[in-house]
Amino acid sequence: MMAQTERLGAESLDDACGSTWVFRGYQLDPGHFTTAMVHFYRGELSRANTWRKRLDTTTNWAVVSVGAALTFIFGAPQNPHFVLLLVFLLVLTFLHIEARRYRYYALWTYRVHLMETDFFAAMLEPPFRPAADWADHLVKSLLQPAFPVTRWQAVGRRFRRNYIWLIMLLFASWAAKLGVHPELAPDWATLVERAGVGSVPGVWVIVALGVVFAALTLLAVAASLPDTWQESLKAPLRWLRVEVPGSAGPLPLELHPREQLATIITIRGELIASRILKELGRGVTALQGTGMYTGETRDVLLCAMTEVQAPHLRRIVSGADPDAFVVVSRAEEVRGGGFQPFEPPS
Repeated sequence: MMAQTERLGAESLDDACGSTWVFRGYQLDPGHFTTAMVHFYRGELSRANTWRKRLDTTTNWAVVSVGAALTFIFGAPQNPHFVLLLVFLLVLTFLHIEARRYRYYALWTYRVHLMETDFFAAMLEPPFRPAADWADHLVKSLLQPAFPVTRWQAVGRRFRRNYIWLIMLLFASWAAKLGVHPELAPDWATLVERAGVGSVPGVWVIVALGVVFAALTLLAVAASLPDTWQESLKAPLRWLRVEVPGSAGPLPLELHPREQLATIITIRGELIASRILKELGRGVTALQGTGMYTGETRDVLLCAMTEVQAPHLRRIVSGADPDAFVVVSRAEEVRGGGFQPFEPPS
């Protein structure tokens, strides 16, 4: 068990001090730490299951509404067809509600995913070590909770999974209603004329429904694309002055954990590198550099880390070499060495 603490960010003390876990100033023995993690995991799993049930409940509302509308519409020839259009608007409202609930579900699932893959699974497979950044990502999710998916991604995914079938059923039933009630339509012109609602011509109603369905289909296709493709779509949208739908509500949006790259120029590279390896569990690459002004040799250290670890790294550098030169920049993408992407469930 104690071997797992290396890349977790916790270090074991000598047996003379009593086998304890030291993590961010707290000292816990392995049993208490594991018990705390188990209870935390059960709590997050319960929240994920609760929001999963809320998703199913919203879908059930939509299914019941569509079933009741079809029963009413085809119950008598004189029943108006526009009831199906009202139910279509109601189904779109349910889709919006379900997309919002899906974003919360993705957040709780993200935490459960981190613990399952990088804590519990690490106990079962050699080298029995959690990923280096799993605890930092978990801490950041707790201190600064953020949605893993955008609103339009949530709408696209829920539409692709459930609502596309309900909406297609509504459209097919609406067309059948126009074609057979009050009597069989002899031609396409009669069908279009019957589609009118009040003073709104039938062709306008059909075009409006087609535009809405096409927009939902595009969202579903875009939400199924890889993340790199979705990022590339934002540039032409900005050029066309189209705002990319983002987050709204009590939580901000963060598609990926924020990795950073630190470049450290110092004369005490070995000491700083050893402390980073020991305290942060991060790999360090050392290069030899020469100051062009002084002509003196310097150590150049490169270290990829998470945003949560950046303040700790700055303290390590300032404590070891107050005159060190440190540059911390945002990394566009980091893969390998404990940096793993997360794909929310659809």
